[in-house]
Amino acid sequence: MPQIQHIIDALERIAPPALQEDYDNSGLLVGEPHTEIQKVLVSLDVTEEVVEEARSCGAGLIVSHHPIVFKPLSSLTGKNQVERTVMAALRAGIGLYAIHTNLDNVAHGVNAMMCRKLGLEGMKVLRPAANTLAKVVTFVPHGHAEAVREAMFSAGGGRIGRYDECSFSLAGEGTFRAGKGAQPYVGQPDERHHEGETRIEMVVERWNLSKVIRGMKSAHPYEEVAHDAVLLDNLHPTAGSGGVGTFAEPMPWGDFVDRVKSAFGAPMVRHTIPTKNTVQKVALCGGTGSFLLSDAMRAGADVFLSSDFKYHEFFATEGQITIADIGHAEAESGISQWLVDQLADLKDGFPNFAVLLSEVRTNPIHVS
Repeated sequence: MPQIQHIIDALERIAPPALQEDYDNSGLLVGEPHTEIQKVLVSLDVTEEVVEEARSCGAGLIVSHHPIVFKPLSSLTGKNQVERTVMAALRAGIGLYAIHTNLDNVAHGVNAMMCRKLGLEGMKVLRPAANTLAKVVTFVPHGHAEAVREAMFSAGGGRIGRYDECSFSLAGEGTFRAGKGAQPYVGQPDERHHEGETRIEMVVERWNLSKVIRGMKSAHPYEEVAHDAVLLDNLHPTAGSGGVGTFAEPMPWGDFVDRVKSAFGAPMVRHTIPTKNTVQKVALCGGTGSFLLSDAMRAGADVFLSSDFKYHEFFATEGQITIADIGHAEAESGISQWLVDQLADLKDGFPNFAVLLSEVRTNPIHVS
């Protein structure tokens, strides 16, 4: 029987926690990692009704996109819906896990889902993430270079955008002298040794840095492994906020609106005056996206599709782009089913394990 930790491991492979925004509160919010469970319920939000649904169907964990606990709780007295929901989960022994802005910021996450639903092609990240990359450098005898390189690749090193197994090598000569008590792989104690070595360097995502270094050391023949880990300012090519893609052919504005409504179940689209009669390049962001408006304009998009725009923010387009606001829940409406599909892979290891999609409507906004 799987434990909550098995679900956490799967979710964190999908969206590393290091990619969540500073203000966010993703991760395990309620529950103990080693609790055994048979079912997981997936929902956009967690409410008292969702907790009751989980209790009724026997789910021991609720995975939601939005965290129920966003700010620190100073008490648990049931005075508001957040406290009541957390208390209900505790009473029922149900864990709560949120996978929020880290899922927004991975290339295959929320924004990729939106692009697929619209039929956009060639999606790129709208605002690439900063401070996410490092470079690892090591020096290894020529005969062991391939084994060390392979170990680093296997641990997640050498991935740049849509490419993997990326590295650079340079032949040179290293020197060292083994001291008292050392057990050198080559050379004699108290004598300077010259060894032909290969310098290997590769880009590593910072959250994989420790894993890649462990892999490197496990395959390296030296007792003491010389290496550097350098933090990079380079932007991450496939992680960050928002996305931008194109339709194969320009689409009339009215047809675009109809497609948006159909794809996301949106009852209406709030928008500025269309700047063009047709739409081909679309920038988008699941959830609240007004902070990316300038990025969407720089990308040359015809439309910026997102949600939660305030009245005065609709004035900020300067006639360069059309804002299309479809509502927060509508923009992210497909991500729960996508998570169900991803977690379903765990059934191969745990045949009696089930992943369920919540049937509770958590969107508090109704249109009459």
